[in-house]
Amino acid sequence: MSPRIDKDLILRFLRDETDRPVSLREIARGLGIRKGRHRHLKRLLQSMIESGDIYRNRYGFYGLSERMNLITGFFEGHRDGYGFVIPDKAGESDLFIPPRRTLGAMSGDHVVARVDSERRREGSIVKILKREHRRIAGTLLRDKNFYYVRPKNKRLPFEVYIAPRNRGDARIGETVVVELISYPTQTKPPEGRVIKVLPEVDEPRLEIEAIIEEYSLPHRFPRSVNEEVGGLHDRVSVRKRVDLRKRLTVTIDGETAKDFDDAVSIEKTPNGYILFVHIADVSHYVPWDSAVDLEARKRGTSVYFPDRVIPMLPKRLSEDLCSLLPNTDRYTITVEMHFNRRGELIRREFYPSVINSNERMTYTSVRKILLDKDPHERRRYEYLLKDLEIMRELCEILRERRIKRGSLDFDLPEPEILLDIQGRPEAIIRAERNLSHMIIEEFMIAANEAVASYLEERGVPSLYRVHERPDPSKLEELRPIFKAFGLSFKKAGPHAFHSILQQAKGMHIEALLNILLLRSLKQARYSPDNIGHFGLASDCYTHFTSPIRRYPDLVVHRILKDVIGKKGISERRRRYLQEILPEIAVHSSRRERVADEVEREVINAMRVWFMKDRLGEEYEGIVTSISPYGLRVQLKDFFVEGSVHVSSMMDDYYRFDERGYRLVGRRTKRSFTIGMEVGVRVERVDTEEREIILSLV
Repeated sequence: MSPRIDKDLILRFLRDETDRPVSLREIARGLGIRKGRHRHLKRLLQSMIESGDIYRNRYGFYGLSERMNLITGFFEGHRDGYGFVIPDKAGESDLFIPPRRTLGAMSGDHVVARVDSERRREGSIVKILKREHRRIAGTLLRDKNFYYVRPKNKRLPFEVYIAPRNRGDARIGETVVVELISYPTQTKPPEGRVIKVLPEVDEPRLEIEAIIEEYSLPHRFPRSVNEEVGGLHDRVSVRKRVDLRKRLTVTIDGETAKDFDDAVSIEKTPNGYILFVHIADVSHYVPWDSAVDLEARKRGTSVYFPDRVIPMLPKRLSEDLCSLLPNTDRYTITVEMHFNRRGELIRREFYPSVINSNERMTYTSVRKILLDKDPHERRRYEYLLKDLEIMRELCEILRERRIKRGSLDFDLPEPEILLDIQGRPEAIIRAERNLSHMIIEEFMIAANEAVASYLEERGVPSLYRVHERPDPSKLEELRPIFKAFGLSFKKAGPHAFHSILQQAKGMHIEALLNILLLRSLKQARYSPDNIGHFGLASDCYTHFTSPIRRYPDLVVHRILKDVIGKKGISERRRRYLQEILPEIAVHSSRRERVADEVEREVINAMRVWFMKDRLGEEYEGIVTSISPYGLRVQLKDFFVEGSVHVSSMMDDYYRFDERGYRLVGRRTKRSFTIGMEVGVRVERVDTEEREIILSLV
């Protein structure tokens, strides 16, 4: 009888029993696996390749990546040709890839890279596992005897060759979508065919549509998904569920939200508090490997724009059946948490439930009730006042406790784009973040930690939200900036972040310093291995509270439902999770990055549209960053940033002082530093580059 095959068994064999790369047959023989189970072994080996644990060379032999000095990860390209490999494996530093060692990889490709120099953390790409781009949006141009498309995405530093027969009806200068026929190599550019001509962008709505095409976001659902969703009914039964419909429950979201993932209830006891976090039970409607599930897995996340959303799930689910609408019975998974008066979690329970939300409240409304003491709003929600005050009380206790344990408290301004009835940007302001946001934030963090620790204690394979400890060298690079503002830290370790955040509190440039610190940290990601979450100072964290818009949350829901009230999960389910979770973690992390990039690109485009009619106007601004090329300036009147190029600074020749992190005039000795107030004029708005060009007044 063949032994049970899992990832750990294969890793132990490759680590302890082999001293060279081995074939599939040798692995099977070494593990005593019958020929009939080779297909299962192959699938498991493939998932281990994608997770970066092992590598398959050109001869088909398998070996441990660590022994072959190889890493797998996603390539993030730069417009100048070089790039970085962001490792799949948590805890590894990014790897710099010089321009001539990219093997023709494009930004977003999943690659295998060899570490050539550990000291400089530099390497070469040796294999491309999966291409990110099948289509590219760009401008059709001509050079003598051939056509080419210059990509809109500035991370793609090459043109796509277009043979005359593949140009279609597209004309020179038009924005087109090309399908790639061949991918780039070190010696040859990619080749493509024009499959679509995009309309001329003469309004913001079309700009957003162009960006959607630029990033090849799937914005239509396949017929199989629509047919599957069409067969769902809206009847709700309390059978085998806890009936919570009589418990006072509210959702608190933004004004424009339509997909309500979470609702909360609270109760004060003589010894503390009972918090109920109810999360939409999407897994009830979307089982593993259904058409809807596979499409959601591919998308990874919903993508939000000022005027629309590209949802992970069809609207029938995201805005109806799964959304916790007011006065409507809905299936949920409830996390019931008992806290003592100090905010310590003393008991937790998880169970499928049915709720009926009493109110769909907004952050603005809760702020008016709790902070502004607005009489009209307090009368309107009189029956909820007691519960809202208890929520405030518990939030403050939990928040204080989290900050004390070492959680980083970044208070970063986010842009909010207000559109007029024509869909044009009317204003770009700082999005409000107040007590009402913090209440939901603290309650969701508590629920995520409770679920993560429960699953880890049960020894069940799961997905974790992990955040690696910072690279001390990144913080060391910022030392000159902090020193310029009289801020200091002894050693560039985790405690230095808390020290700088504390010292910066209340300074007029606190937000800028927070942004600099945040950029020096690694990005959080998903992983089947728990290494903790540095930013939250959490030993065990997951994403569970947004299954309508994030695929990992849906996965964690299914895993939790598998173990609620049981001793554990079946061996078959365990093997399935061990096979599939590494791939889901890598893909979901990548889709999250793409969504963030798209949303940033749309914000930049909206800023450009907003400033188009303001050429020549003068504003006060604050210098947000400095480089040898010039300054970035944030306007005071609007949440808009622009560039002042050093060549436009006509009163002197300016050089970049790296030690003092400033620009200094050679003759006048005039200097520019971060946080400095300057007067600027809007000189030019570049819609192609989505950039606002400023000059100093």
